[in-house]
Amino acid sequence: MILEIVTPEATIFNSDIESVAVPGINGSFQMLSDHAPIVSLLNKGLIRIKGSAIEIKNKFSDKFNKEGDEFQLEINSGTIEMNANKIIILAD
Repeated sequence: MILEIVTPEATIFNSDIESVAVPGINGSFQMLSDHAPIVSLLNKGLIRIKGSAIEIKNKFSDKFNKEGDEFQLEINSGTIEMNANKIIILAD
């Protein structure tokens, strides 16, 4: 599945992933391939991204932390939408 993370400055992430965990307003949740369509608000916290072929552009790599086999991005708030194996996160 494809994950795209958009901030007010730029699209900082656009890559094929295996899973993503996000800080939802009712608690954290994870999405895998073929997840049902969803739209949700996000709270302050970490986005945790897993995948074997993750590509992050060099100019945005300082925004992400790598811990083990996952990349992490801290956000203040946001919105997430998943439909047809494409996830778009609008993050602040």
